Amino acid sequence: MIGVVGAGAWGTALAQMLSSDGRQVLLWALEDGLAEAINTTHRNALFLPSAELAPTIRATGDLADMATCDVLLMVTPAQHLANVLGKMQRFPRDIVLCSKGIEQSTGRMMHDVAREAAPGADIAVLSGPTFAHEVAAGLPAAVTLACSGGDAQWQRLSPAIARPHFRPYYSDDVAGAEIGGAVKNVLAIACGVVDGLGLGQNARSALITRGFAEMMRFGVALGGQAETLTGLCGLGDLVLTCSSTSSRNFSLGKALGEGMSASEALADKRTVAEGAHTAPVLRELAARHGVSMPITDAVNALLEGAAAKDVVQGLLARPLKAEGHQA
Repeated sequence: MIGVVGAGAWGTALAQMLSSDGRQVLLWALEDGLAEAINTTHRNALFLPSAELAPTIRATGDLADMATCDVLLMVTPAQHLANVLGKMQRFPRDIVLCSKGIEQSTGRMMHDVAREAAPGADIAVLSGPTFAHEVAAGLPAAVTLACSGGDAQWQRLSPAIARPHFRPYYSDDVAGAEIGGAVKNVLAIACGVVDGLGLGQNARSALITRGFAEMMRFGVALGGQAETLTGLCGLGDLVLTCSSTSSRNFSLGKALGEGMSASEALADKRTVAEGAHTAPVLRELAARHGVSMPITDAVNALLEGAAAKDVVQGLLARPLKAEGHQA
């Protein structure tokens, strides 16, 4: 049986997708009463109210129940992954990380967090251009499934995860797959600001392109492969997340561009705009590795209270240079 740890919108959508062929899926929910509500109503009214969930999904509020699963998909927010893994008593051979981010307190990537907590497990990363409500509705999607255990792990996981409308592509570049997902969240905030300020499609396209250059520089500097970052979990995810209010990070940036303060925009949110947590540690890691990331710096300035118009003006006033220049 496959287990999904985390019953937010994305975790619930993955559980729904995995159960689409009648297989049993165990879904762990943190929130009080949510597991019972899912089992009773076959809906997650808190995080994904649009989806009528399959009867083969069983929810639980007891983390110990997940020890019965052969594969675990970890879909807890990135900042809580270490805490959740630390409470688990047993791990299956395969752990698939489905949350995107960098641990803010330590600068660790999610696969490093998981390896420390579960040294005997093979770690994989599932990442790509996906909105939860579309996956739950059975609309087509393609993702990267990066396997630290190489081809042998892929042979175990691909039939467990692939469905007719959910197509994984193999990679062995776990670092690259994670970096693409983490950096695009920060860049999506910047694209939301462009939209909130009404700067137009030309500006958004330019920002996506220059943001992708930042992602590539950072990813390669930290050991990721350029080929991975040009694929689904890098460029593909970036384009999707930077062009729709269905993205929590884009919506956060849009609010900032419209004049809302960061504290106001982040208040009273059931869902997490992970880019707000990732931006400060991404800036720190980039500086440590000598990687120029001016858009990331701009997002941090916004989150620290700078006015959106001033931040944009600062980006536009940077010295002119060749497009392939490393800054």
